[in-house]
Amino acid sequence: MYDVILIGGGPAGYLAAERLGRRSKKVLLIEEKYLGGTCLNTGCVPAKTLLNSAKLYVHAREGEKFGVKADPSYEWSTVQRWKNEVVSKMRAGIAGQMKRFGVEVIEGRGEITAPPLGGKPGRVKVTPANGAGEDHQGQAILVCAGSVPAVPPIPGSRENPRVLDSTALLSVETVPKKLAVIGGGVIGVEFAGLFSSFGSDITVIEMMDEIVPFMDQEQSPLLRRAMKNSGGGGTVEFKLGCKVEKINDAAVNYTARDGTQESCAADLVLMAAGRQPVTENWGARTAGIDIRPNGITTDDRMRTNIPGIWAAGDVTGKSLLAHSAYRMAEIAAADILEYLDGTQSVSCIKNVWRDNAVPWAVYGIPEAAGVGLTEQEAAAKGISIVKASLPMRVSGRFAAENTFAGQGAVKVIAAAEDLRMLGIHAVGAYASEFIWGGAALIEQELRVEDVKQMIFPHPTVCELIKDAVFEIH
Repeated sequence: MYDVILIGGGPAGYLAAERLGRRSKKVLLIEEKYLGGTCLNTGCVPAKTLLNSAKLYVHAREGEKFGVKADPSYEWSTVQRWKNEVVSKMRAGIAGQMKRFGVEVIEGRGEITAPPLGGKPGRVKVTPANGAGEDHQGQAILVCAGSVPAVPPIPGSRENPRVLDSTALLSVETVPKKLAVIGGGVIGVEFAGLFSSFGSDITVIEMMDEIVPFMDQEQSPLLRRAMKNSGGGGTVEFKLGCKVEKINDAAVNYTARDGTQESCAADLVLMAAGRQPVTENWGARTAGIDIRPNGITTDDRMRTNIPGIWAAGDVTGKSLLAHSAYRMAEIAAADILEYLDGTQSVSCIKNVWRDNAVPWAVYGIPEAAGVGLTEQEAAAKGISIVKASLPMRVSGRFAAENTFAGQGAVKVIAAAEDLRMLGIHAVGAYASEFIWGGAALIEQELRVEDVKQMIFPHPTVCELIKDAVFEIH
């Protein structure tokens, strides 16, 4: 019998397994496909590996303006081979960590057949790809079933070899000359930046009035303008406020904002309509777990409504981000340890999920990132704010590495009442690397005056946060 059984070996699952294994708990981790889940195998990591190659290609093409002349070309098969090597080695690294902390890993589909009840352990059936299922018992169960691409019922999209989701597009054998992207969210924008940098002409069709709808509305247009010509030879065109009606082969037919019927011809179509939590086929209903339309119900300690069962990561629908899954896993693991040991510490009471400072990033060309409230969200909450924004080109490092024509800006938002930091948003190179600092400022409830007294390294792009804060009066 195990102390803890985990269903799903993605970021939430393997991190929780590591934390529990470190505390000498007997842990079983069940993963149907590959350790690392979507993020490592078919999402975050392979996409960023391809994007790195794209950035190198663009930088080489633009090198002459910096005094470095080159005649660059790319070899897509080598780009793909490097991506596969990165994924393979990182997957092996996770397996090594599981072995290091004594976590048993079984490949197969995990399904709860009985929840922990009245001091009796819960039961989970593991069904491998080939062979009969086998029952295992655990005092606690943590569900980390993840999410899958959302597939809207667009006529002509199903069983169409020209219509791909993000997983399939990551492994295409050749770069398409023309790519239609349905959805202007994070996935759509990242792939648009990636393939336009390799020379594809991209058309992004988005139903909302702006791309990446959760971005601050002052910054979304800036990101669009910066993406229109990536420097890699391709272009990006945005069709906003448009509803896709049907797909014929690889031609996307849509209704434009003004009601006219239009069509976009392409070689391939990317379906980038977001992701949805996996709530079926792992025993949620058998166990009596509460299922909402957007995921599994959990409290701030990641407990489900069934004692002895926790959930973490995308399956909860709280925040479909890998770093959010990591944090939920840490919270769940800490609470499970208290549950198993029959104690409750002060540190565990404070170790809860908070969503006011969850950073996000779009790893496109250029990048965008943000944390905390946007100006629009603050207005919706009735919060009076003060704000300031600075173009990234005023940063010496940004200008030196991206030219004075480089697009980007840093925006800071504070509460008018007490000047507490509420939001930090950025478009431009390195945004994803320094947004964590914004998260720390908001999480610790620092005020404008606190940030003014901090020392930022110079010359850096991140010091624009402090510079922007000084623009607030």
